[in-house]
Amino acid sequence: MSFTVHHPASVSDAVALAERYGADGRFLAGGTDLIIQIHRKRLASQHLIDLTGLAELRAIEDAGDEIRIGALATHKAIERNPLFQGALVALAEAARVVGGHQVRNVGTVGGNIANASPAADVVAPLLALEAEVVLQGAAATRRVRLRDFLAGPGRTMRGDGELVREVHVAKPPPRSATAFLKAGRRKAMEISVVCVAARLTLDDAGRCAAARIALGAVSATTMRAEAAERALEGALLTDDVLRDAGRLAAGACHPIDDVRASARYRRLLVEALVPRALARCVERISGRRS
Repeated sequence: MSFTVHHPASVSDAVALAERYGADGRFLAGGTDLIIQIHRKRLASQHLIDLTGLAELRAIEDAGDEIRIGALATHKAIERNPLFQGALVALAEAARVVGGHQVRNVGTVGGNIANASPAADVVAPLLALEAEVVLQGAAATRRVRLRDFLAGPGRTMRGDGELVREVHVAKPPPRSATAFLKAGRRKAMEISVVCVAARLTLDDAGRCAAARIALGAVSATTMRAEAAERALEGALLTDDVLRDAGRLAAGACHPIDDVRASARYRRLLVEALVPRALARCVERISGRRS
């Protein structure tokens, strides 16, 4: 099919074009998914609004108590940025396993979120970090929780003509750590069979002050394992407690059988990976490993 590519000079221009063309228009960021869908005739957009010239959407900024990630920040930029070390290293770990180098050089955080794949790697640590998404429309800009933004496979709460402008991640408190683990059929360039992101904060006595666990590829959207989180909070994180959290997380997810794995296998992976991710967080807080 044929389509027209538009090159807006600003975010406001991009939003105005989206409002003008409505359902016939699509924002183009890295294009690693959109172009494939057009080629396979799953989408028939007549107008592509190319965002790649908008440098203001590429910034990754330390804003004091939070990090602001522009929607056009690439996975490679996340992987290399020193802000995503220490307590935020799960973001870099997730970005590092998105496709190959070619995909990471052009694929964007905003695109990964807006595509709303249940298996999106970067979305899991963002959900564990309770990220918020800034949406810009023609009339207003709004900020919504990522967990509310994700509505289903390929579906979000983005309104007509709205653009994902940036993502905000609060800096974790002291004695916090994150970890990301992914299981696929191959070691590289593979869509997740299951992915797990964890964030822990320990108090001075070594008990869990806060826990967040996000699971990918096991439900209609990337999801939080809230029962497992509640079971951890206030507890000393023994091996038994971590294993119980894994069982609770596995019991809360709703995986499907598909060409990559059975639902049963996915639950078993969740049960195994959640304690491993949590243990890695504990080790990082205690300084036993990087």
